[in-house]
Amino acid sequence: MMNKVALVTGASSGIGASTALRLREAGFAVYGAARRVDRMAELAAAGVHTLALDITDDTSVKHAVDRVVAEQGRIDVLVNNAGYGSYGALEEVSLDEARAQIEVNVFGLAHLTQLVLPHMRTRRSGTIINISSMGGRFATPLGSWYHASKFAVEGLSDALRLELKRFGIDVVLVEPGSIQTEWGAIAADKVRATSGHGPYREQADAVAKSLADSSREGARMTSSPSVIAAAVTKAATARRPRTRYSVGFGARPLIFLSRHLPDRAFDALIKRASGVPA
Repeated sequence: MMNKVALVTGASSGIGASTALRLREAGFAVYGAARRVDRMAELAAAGVHTLALDITDDTSVKHAVDRVVAEQGRIDVLVNNAGYGSYGALEEVSLDEARAQIEVNVFGLAHLTQLVLPHMRTRRSGTIINISSMGGRFATPLGSWYHASKFAVEGLSDALRLELKRFGIDVVLVEPGSIQTEWGAIAADKVRATSGHGPYREQADAVAKSLADSSREGARMTSSPSVIAAAVTKAATARRPRTRYSVGFGARPLIFLSRHLPDRAFDALIKRASGVPA
Protein backbone atom coordinates (compact mmCIF):
# COMPACT_ATOMS: atom_id res chain seq x y z
CA MET A 1 0.00 0.00 0.00
CA MET A 2 2.97 2.34 0.42
CA ASN A 3 2.80 3.26 -3.26
CA LYS A 4 -0.72 4.66 -2.76
CA VAL A 5 -0.77 8.42 -2.20
CA ALA A 6 -3.48 10.41 -0.39
CA LEU A 7 -3.95 14.17 -0.10
CA VAL A 8 -6.12 15.34 2.83
CA THR A 9 -7.20 18.97 3.18
CA GLY A 10 -8.15 20.68 6.43
CA ALA A 11 -5.69 18.39 8.20
CA SER A 12 -4.67 20.67 11.07
CA SER A 13 -7.36 19.38 13.44
CA GLY A 14 -10.50 17.32 13.91
CA ILE A 15 -11.68 15.12 11.07
CA GLY A 16 -8.80 16.04 8.76
CA ALA A 17 -6.07 15.26 11.28
CA SER A 18 -7.70 12.01 12.35
CA THR A 19 -8.16 10.96 8.72
CA ALA A 20 -4.56 11.72 7.79
CA LEU A 21 -3.29 9.59 10.68
CA ARG A 22 -5.69 6.74 9.91
CA LEU A 23 -4.67 6.64 6.24
CA ARG A 24 -1.00 6.69 7.24
CA GLU A 25 -1.62 3.72 9.52
CA ALA A 26 -3.30 1.95 6.59
CA GLY A 27 -0.09 2.28 4.58
CA PHE A 28 -0.72 5.32 2.43
CA ALA A 29 1.86 8.00 1.74
CA VAL A 30 -0.22 10.86 3.15
CA TYR A 31 0.00 14.59 2.56
CA GLY A 32 -1.86 16.61 5.18
CA ALA A 33 -2.65 20.13 3.98
CA ALA A 34 -3.84 23.17 5.93
CA ARG A 35 -3.22 26.89 6.15
CA ARG A 36 -1.19 26.53 9.35
CA VAL A 37 1.60 23.99 9.04
CA ASP A 38 2.64 24.61 12.66
CA ARG A 39 -0.58 22.95 13.84
CA MET A 40 0.36 19.69 12.09
CA ALA A 41 3.48 18.82 14.11
CA GLU A 42 1.83 15.66 15.46
CA LEU A 43 1.07 14.51 11.93
CA ALA A 44 4.63 15.14 10.80
CA ALA A 45 5.95 13.13 13.76
CA ALA A 46 3.71 10.24 12.65
CA GLY A 47 5.13 10.24 9.14
CA VAL A 48 2.55 12.42 7.38
CA HIS A 49 3.97 14.91 4.88
CA THR A 50 2.63 18.34 5.78
CA LEU A 51 2.15 21.22 3.39
CA ALA A 52 0.69 24.71 3.45
CA LEU A 53 -2.58 25.10 1.59
CA ASP A 54 -5.08 27.95 1.42
CA ILE A 55 -7.99 26.39 -0.43
CA THR A 56 -9.16 29.83 -1.63
CA ASP A 57 -5.79 30.79 -3.15
CA ASP A 58 -5.33 29.49 -6.69
CA THR A 59 -1.53 29.63 -6.50
CA SER A 60 -1.46 27.80 -3.16
CA VAL A 61 -3.73 25.05 -4.53
CA LYS A 62 -1.59 24.57 -7.64
CA HIS A 63 1.64 24.47 -5.63
CA ALA A 64 0.18 21.81 -3.31
CA VAL A 65 -0.80 19.49 -6.17
CA ASP A 66 2.46 20.10 -8.01
CA ARG A 67 4.48 19.20 -4.92
CA VAL A 68 2.67 15.92 -4.29
CA VAL A 69 2.97 14.86 -7.94
CA ALA A 70 6.63 15.92 -8.11
CA GLU A 71 7.51 13.90 -5.01
CA GLN A 72 5.26 10.87 -5.49
CA GLY A 73 4.38 10.82 -9.18
CA ARG A 74 0.67 10.34 -8.48
CA ILE A 75 -2.33 11.10 -6.30
CA ASP A 76 -4.59 8.09 -5.69
CA VAL A 77 -6.98 9.54 -3.12
CA LEU A 78 -8.12 13.11 -2.60
CA VAL A 79 -10.00 13.85 0.63
CA ASN A 80 -11.72 17.22 0.34
CA ASN A 81 -12.26 18.00 4.01
CA ALA A 82 -11.39 21.72 4.34
CA GLY A 83 -14.38 23.85 5.24
CA TYR A 84 -16.21 25.74 7.97
CA GLY A 85 -19.75 26.53 9.08
CA SER A 86 -21.13 30.05 8.61
CA TYR A 87 -24.24 30.40 10.77
CA GLY A 88 -26.64 33.29 11.12
CA ALA A 89 -30.08 34.36 9.92
CA LEU A 90 -30.19 34.84 6.16
CA GLU A 91 -31.50 38.37 6.67
CA GLU A 92 -28.43 39.29 8.72
CA VAL A 93 -25.57 37.44 7.01
CA SER A 94 -23.65 39.76 4.69
CA LEU A 95 -23.30 38.65 1.10
CA ASP A 96 -19.53 38.93 1.49
CA GLU A 97 -19.71 36.29 4.22
CA ALA A 98 -22.07 34.18 2.10
CA ARG A 99 -19.61 34.32 -0.80
CA ALA A 100 -16.76 33.34 1.54
CA GLN A 101 -18.74 30.30 2.72
CA ILE A 102 -19.35 29.11 -0.84
CA GLU A 103 -15.78 29.98 -1.87
CA VAL A 104 -14.29 27.71 0.80
CA ASN A 105 -16.80 24.86 0.93
CA VAL A 106 -17.61 24.59 -2.79
CA PHE A 107 -15.25 26.43 -5.11
CA GLY A 108 -12.12 25.52 -3.14
CA LEU A 109 -13.12 21.84 -3.23
CA ALA A 110 -13.94 22.06 -6.95
CA HIS A 111 -10.70 23.78 -7.94
CA LEU A 112 -8.50 21.30 -6.10
CA THR A 113 -10.45 18.45 -7.68
CA GLN A 114 -9.97 19.99 -11.13
CA LEU A 115 -6.19 20.00 -10.66
CA VAL A 116 -6.00 16.44 -9.32
CA LEU A 117 -8.27 14.81 -11.91
CA PRO A 118 -5.88 14.89 -14.91
CA HIS A 119 -3.37 12.81 -12.91
CA MET A 120 -6.07 10.29 -11.98
CA ARG A 121 -7.44 10.10 -15.52
CA THR A 122 -3.97 9.34 -16.87
CA ARG A 123 -3.78 6.29 -14.58
CA ARG A 124 -7.49 5.52 -15.06
CA SER A 125 -7.90 5.10 -11.33
CA GLY A 126 -8.43 7.16 -8.20
CA THR A 127 -10.90 8.08 -5.49
CA ILE A 128 -12.32 11.52 -4.73
CA ILE A 129 -13.78 11.62 -1.20
CA ASN A 130 -15.81 14.74 -0.44
CA ILE A 131 -16.64 15.43 3.20
CA SER A 132 -20.19 16.70 3.14
CA SER A 133 -22.51 16.56 6.18
CA MET A 134 -25.86 15.24 7.23
CA GLY A 135 -26.55 18.96 6.76
CA GLY A 136 -26.18 18.35 3.04
CA ARG A 137 -29.40 16.34 3.15
CA PHE A 138 -31.54 18.55 5.42
CA ALA A 139 -31.40 22.00 7.02
CA THR A 140 -31.24 23.39 10.55
CA PRO A 141 -32.18 26.89 11.79
CA LEU A 142 -29.82 29.78 11.00
CA GLY A 143 -27.60 27.61 8.81
CA SER A 144 -28.83 28.71 5.38
CA TRP A 145 -25.47 29.42 3.73
CA TYR A 146 -23.74 26.44 5.34
CA HIS A 147 -26.49 24.12 4.16
CA ALA A 148 -26.48 25.74 0.71
CA SER A 149 -22.77 24.92 0.45
CA LYS A 150 -23.21 21.31 1.54
CA PHE A 151 -26.25 20.74 -0.68
CA ALA A 152 -24.02 22.03 -3.50
CA VAL A 153 -21.27 19.55 -2.58
CA GLU A 154 -23.82 16.74 -2.71
CA GLY A 155 -25.05 17.72 -6.18
CA LEU A 156 -21.55 18.38 -7.48
CA SER A 157 -20.41 14.97 -6.26
CA ASP A 158 -23.36 13.14 -7.81
CA ALA A 159 -22.69 14.76 -11.20
CA LEU A 160 -18.96 14.11 -10.90
CA ARG A 161 -19.55 10.44 -10.14
CA LEU A 162 -21.44 10.10 -13.44
CA GLU A 163 -18.72 11.91 -15.37
CA LEU A 164 -15.79 9.94 -14.00
CA LYS A 165 -17.07 6.37 -14.00
CA ARG A 166 -15.70 5.71 -17.49
CA PHE A 167 -12.22 6.75 -16.31
CA GLY A 168 -12.15 4.32 -13.39
CA ILE A 169 -12.39 7.10 -10.81
CA ASP A 170 -14.73 6.73 -7.83
CA VAL A 171 -16.51 9.67 -6.18
CA VAL A 172 -17.60 9.20 -2.59
CA LEU A 173 -19.58 11.40 -0.21
CA VAL A 174 -19.01 11.10 3.53
CA GLU A 175 -21.85 12.66 5.52
CA PRO A 176 -20.85 13.18 9.17
CA GLY A 177 -23.41 13.52 11.91
CA SER A 178 -22.61 15.42 15.10
CA ILE A 179 -18.83 15.17 15.58
CA GLN A 180 -16.84 16.43 18.54
CA THR A 181 -14.45 18.96 16.99
CA GLU A 182 -13.70 22.66 17.25
CA TRP A 183 -16.00 23.19 14.23
CA GLY A 184 -19.04 23.57 16.51
CA ALA A 185 -17.44 26.22 18.70
CA ILE A 186 -16.38 28.25 15.66
CA ALA A 187 -19.89 28.02 14.16
CA ALA A 188 -21.38 29.02 17.54
CA ASP A 189 -19.23 32.15 17.61
CA LYS A 190 -20.38 32.96 14.07
CA VAL A 191 -24.07 32.71 14.90
CA ARG A 192 -23.71 34.80 18.07
CA ALA A 193 -21.78 37.53 16.25
CA THR A 194 -24.22 37.63 13.34
CA SER A 195 -27.64 37.14 14.93
CA GLY A 196 -27.16 37.28 18.69
CA HIS A 197 -28.49 40.81 19.21
CA GLY A 198 -31.37 41.36 16.79
CA PRO A 199 -34.78 39.85 16.07
CA TYR A 200 -33.33 36.35 15.77
CA ARG A 201 -31.47 36.41 19.09
CA GLU A 202 -33.61 33.72 20.79
CA GLN A 203 -32.96 31.33 17.93
CA ALA A 204 -29.29 32.34 17.83
CA ASP A 205 -28.84 31.66 21.56
CA ALA A 206 -30.39 28.19 21.20
CA VAL A 207 -28.44 27.27 18.08
CA ALA A 208 -25.17 28.60 19.51
CA LYS A 209 -25.63 26.55 22.68
CA SER A 210 -26.30 23.41 20.66
CA LEU A 211 -23.26 23.98 18.43
CA ALA A 212 -20.94 24.85 21.32
CA ASP A 213 -22.06 21.82 23.34
CA SER A 214 -20.95 19.52 20.51
CA SER A 215 -17.39 20.85 20.83
CA ARG A 216 -16.99 20.21 24.54
CA GLU A 217 -14.76 17.33 25.57
CA GLY A 218 -16.85 14.31 26.47
CA ALA A 219 -19.97 15.84 24.92
CA ARG A 220 -23.00 13.59 24.79
CA MET A 221 -24.75 12.94 21.50
CA THR A 222 -21.57 13.38 19.48
CA SER A 223 -19.08 11.00 17.89
CA SER A 224 -15.31 11.09 17.74
CA PRO A 225 -13.61 12.28 14.53
CA SER A 226 -12.13 8.76 14.40
CA VAL A 227 -15.45 7.37 13.12
CA ILE A 228 -15.21 9.63 10.07
CA ALA A 229 -11.56 8.72 9.59
CA ALA A 230 -12.52 5.04 9.63
CA ALA A 231 -15.22 5.60 7.00
CA VAL A 232 -12.82 7.55 4.76
CA THR A 233 -10.19 4.83 5.05
CA LYS A 234 -12.78 2.17 4.28
CA ALA A 235 -13.79 4.05 1.14
CA ALA A 236 -10.18 4.70 0.15
CA THR A 237 -9.24 1.02 0.37
CA ALA A 238 -12.42 -0.54 -1.04
CA ARG A 239 -12.36 -2.08 -4.52
CA ARG A 240 -15.88 -0.73 -5.03
CA PRO A 241 -16.64 1.95 -2.42
CA ARG A 242 -20.18 2.98 -1.61
CA THR A 243 -21.33 6.30 -3.04
CA ARG A 244 -22.31 7.61 0.42
CA TYR A 245 -21.19 6.91 3.98
CA SER A 246 -23.51 8.48 6.59
CA VAL A 247 -21.65 8.11 9.88
CA GLY A 248 -21.47 9.73 13.29
CA PHE A 249 -24.13 10.55 15.85
CA GLY A 250 -27.56 11.18 14.36
CA ALA A 251 -26.58 10.97 10.69
CA ARG A 252 -28.44 7.87 9.56
CA PRO A 253 -31.67 8.28 11.55
CA LEU A 254 -32.03 11.98 10.78
CA ILE A 255 -31.36 11.54 7.07
CA PHE A 256 -33.89 8.71 7.05
CA LEU A 257 -36.51 10.83 8.81
CA SER A 258 -35.85 13.81 6.53
CA ARG A 259 -36.75 11.61 3.56
CA HIS A 260 -39.86 10.01 5.04
CA LEU A 261 -41.52 12.54 7.34
CA PRO A 262 -43.69 15.35 5.96
CA ASP A 263 -41.65 18.56 5.76
CA ARG A 264 -43.48 20.36 8.58
CA ALA A 265 -43.24 17.36 10.88
CA PHE A 266 -39.49 17.17 10.25
CA ASP A 267 -39.20 20.95 10.75
CA ALA A 268 -40.80 20.57 14.19
CA LEU A 269 -38.42 17.75 15.10
CA ILE A 270 -35.34 19.76 14.08
CA LYS A 271 -36.50 22.86 15.95
CA ARG A 272 -37.04 20.83 19.11
CA ALA A 273 -33.66 19.15 18.77
CA SER A 274 -32.01 22.56 18.29
CA GLY A 275 -33.82 24.08 21.26
CA VAL A 276 -35.27 26.77 19.02
CA PRO A 277 -38.50 28.38 20.30
CA ALA A 278 -41.62 27.78 18.21
